Amino acid sequence: MSNHDPDEFEFGLDTPLYLTADEDGNDLPGDQVIRNAIEEAVLAEQVGVDSFNVSEHYREKFMDSAGAVVLAGIASRTQRIRLGTAVTVLSTQDPVRLFTEFSTLDAISNGRAQIAVGRGSLTESFPLFGYDLTDYERLFDEKLDLFTKLIREQPVTWQGTVRCPLQDQRVYPPLPAGHLPTWVAVGGSPQSVVRAARFGLPLILAVIAGDPARFVPYVELYHRALQEFGHDLQPVGMHSHGYIARTDEEAKAIQFPYSREMWASDERRPTPSMSFFENEADHGAHFVGSPETVATKLATYIRLLKLQRFDLAYATGRVPFEQRLATIELYGREVIPMVRELLRAEPVDLSA
Repeated sequence: MSNHDPDEFEFGLDTPLYLTADEDGNDLPGDQVIRNAIEEAVLAEQVGVDSFNVSEHYREKFMDSAGAVVLAGIASRTQRIRLGTAVTVLSTQDPVRLFTEFSTLDAISNGRAQIAVGRGSLTESFPLFGYDLTDYERLFDEKLDLFTKLIREQPVTWQGTVRCPLQDQRVYPPLPAGHLPTWVAVGGSPQSVVRAARFGLPLILAVIAGDPARFVPYVELYHRALQEFGHDLQPVGMHSHGYIARTDEEAKAIQFPYSREMWASDERRPTPSMSFFENEADHGAHFVGSPETVATKLATYIRLLKLQRFDLAYATGRVPFEQRLATIELYGREVIPMVRELLRAEPVDLSA
């Protein structure tokens, strides 16, 4: 494989269904947030976005705990856009139930379902569903092994330590061959990158802060490991936060207060200053700015990391519904066509 066709590149949107603010700055009710997310996905399809992906959390400020149900609602309102997750916390899911949910979504959407699995950066699902954090690695590894078998080679015979074994088991509804693309999302651990390669699954890099260029060695490691495990070259994607407005100044002014508020509630990270936020937008992993600024930056990192997919985690925090719609509109109508043109002018070289 050498150069990649820009028209085949996947531009997605990721959301945890933030509990967003109304016009008075108060939180919208959770049920309204879910209905709004469906409208956001409908708009995303209308403006040319390739995929809409819902994450999985179990916290007060996120309404994404039943992503497959939300995606099914979106499927009933759309015709083309791919529908996936960003990410499913596989460690605390049952792979059989997850397969049935997404094979059903695939049927409802006429083959548009996809999924990204990961260990998750937050761990509240472990005590909620009765799992021990000391089993963090084993749970994910064994469940990924079973889920991969379910999507590839039914009937399945499988045995592990985290659930009951399966013997010549078929799981329904059936999934047509080649359906339900399954990506492994990683946050920068070499071991996680090698695991994705061992299973021969596509890789998504969660690039949340810092210079995305630091992930180049992980992409190189992934390509080497695929070869060593005897797998064909697989796609690499990237997930990063961002917000698009008419000017760089407007985008930063809208997004910063909500990002600061979100990060201030995260006990793992210090609350960022405006200078930190601007540095991330100008030189780091945040795609915040005008369509031209975001498109130019995005094309640069697509080439550098040899990507075939990019998911914008758009409008971080309580950004109001109308402003969420506005950034989706600019992403689809202006940023995506601009990036495709830039990639046509200088294609991505996928040679390992």
